[in-house]
Amino acid sequence: MSRKVVLSGARPTGSLHIGNYLGAVQNWVKLQEEYDCYFFIADWHALTTGYEDTSSYKENISEVVKDLYASGLDPEKCSIFLQSALKEHAELHLLFSMITPLSWLERCPTYKDQLVQMDEKNIRTYGFLGYPCLQAADILMYRADFVPVGEDQLPHIEMTREIARRFNFLYENVFPEPQPLLTKAKLLPGLDGRKMSKSYNNTIALKDRGEVLRQKVMSMITDPARIKKDDPGHPDICPVFGYHKMFNEEEVESIESDCKAGKIGCVACKKNLYNKLSVAMEPIHKRRDEIDSNPDMVREILEKGTANARKIVEKTMGDVRRAMKIDWE
Repeated sequence: MSRKVVLSGARPTGSLHIGNYLGAVQNWVKLQEEYDCYFFIADWHALTTGYEDTSSYKENISEVVKDLYASGLDPEKCSIFLQSALKEHAELHLLFSMITPLSWLERCPTYKDQLVQMDEKNIRTYGFLGYPCLQAADILMYRADFVPVGEDQLPHIEMTREIARRFNFLYENVFPEPQPLLTKAKLLPGLDGRKMSKSYNNTIALKDRGEVLRQKVMSMITDPARIKKDDPGHPDICPVFGYHKMFNEEEVESIESDCKAGKIGCVACKKNLYNKLSVAMEPIHKRRDEIDSNPDMVREILEKGTANARKIVEKTMGDVRRAMKIDWE
């Protein structure tokens, strides 16, 4: 029996950070062992909010590929490709836009939320409103069985399922309805205690190491009510303790009790975390060194993944054109 298909993507907005790794990429590494996985660099999606400044476009794509490889994705076990290298994604997006009611797009919760959160940007564009059609095209193009998502992304998958149902009703049954593959999110706060985000400049990048990593860890905020070293701490509200729970499980109980009793200071706690993080990220850094030392490796990975994806893309679009009776030739 052929393996089930999993599809997901990453927007190239800069280097991936620890939050991206724990929230998604770490799970992708496991999925490649069990499924036929297609992971794409969503460069067109990045333009929906970043169209005004494309100066880092190529660099960001390269960084994401390097980070995915460094995290453990194996181009022999999965396909990593660039969305825009397969123009059929744009064609299917266009065809879906012809049949998708405007009301479906306007009710998308992410659309409303990001209009508020990114009010400093001019994103009231057709492309931003219509990105669920592009997302549906990305998923349905590969007739994916599963899409790994957190619970907050479920509305996006349901939109894709609705578009698939509408297409199948209007024409013929071409697309299966993909199922969400729910993953339990491992959330880490940013260096300042807020959500980890590149827009907040509060991230630890996967490539950070040595003095860069040490300085970031030592700059992390801690319990604001703790003034002196021997003041009782409140680890449950301390971002540093959250990292210890992820990367230093064997010492979590002792750190928690010592913090509450005022037996360990914040500086010592951060130094301990830096040491644990350095060890935990060493395999990622070794693979990053490997791809950094080979200037052709990023292009080779994308070309291999694109060739694999193209076989499916051509078959899907042939079926779509025939179903819609627009296959002129």
